[in-house]
Amino acid sequence: MTNRLWSVAKRPLAIGGVLTAQMVQTIQRPDLESFTDQDPSGFFGDASLPLLRMVVLGDSTVTAPGVVPLDACWARRTALFFSNRYHVELISVAVGGAKVTDVRNEQMHQAIVAGGDIAVVCVGGNDALRGTPINRFESTYDEILRPLVTAFPAVAVCGVGDLGTIPRLPAMARGVVRVRARAVDHAIGRVAHRHDVPKSRAWGAEFEPFETDPAIWAGDLFHASAEGHALYADAAIPLVDEALRRSNPALSGSDESLL
Repeated sequence: MTNRLWSVAKRPLAIGGVLTAQMVQTIQRPDLESFTDQDPSGFFGDASLPLLRMVVLGDSTVTAPGVVPLDACWARRTALFFSNRYHVELISVAVGGAKVTDVRNEQMHQAIVAGGDIAVVCVGGNDALRGTPINRFESTYDEILRPLVTAFPAVAVCGVGDLGTIPRLPAMARGVVRVRARAVDHAIGRVAHRHDVPKSRAWGAEFEPFETDPAIWAGDLFHASAEGHALYADAAIPLVDEALRRSNPALSGSDESLL
């Protein structure tokens, strides 16, 4: 290889090395706050109402690090929304940092054993950030949904939004992360369509505050704050309602009492 060709060939490697170094630096930020996983599981609503059991699988978008109070996380907001019609049992098997393989290998079985009326899957962000090949992500995601749609009357999936807006990311990495997140979101959509499962919106004008409003982010500048989870809930509530409607119109919360 000539010196000129070697110089050209080294550029992608050099850029990749810089991005990798910056991503490591992003994770190792002792100057920022650090938060641990939380468990949103619980019961919501009058015990005399019909039981609605919702099982949630996924990553830190479910475990809500830095969200105070915990009732402000999207999973509990969603459970509380339906609690004026049902006695909602929310069961989380999610683990912060989980990737799609973790959900398939560990959480999927836990969810099936727990059982319930609806399973909600929220994973993909860590795969986008950590470079999981899109074709592998899609096939593994399919391996999650196939058993869940058999085990649960209703299944819903959360999209992955613009991770390039995460303030903690180095500027040089944001464009790559944005493209990766879009590709993961599209892969989720393809699998959801294949299994006739509703998917939440994750891109659009309603999510612009993630780029413009610092209050959307927790103190670690990586996870969403209570305000960010309010936007998650705005997407999750109609998602769960649609999944329940497809399963059994009598389970849907789309009546005037919930508006």
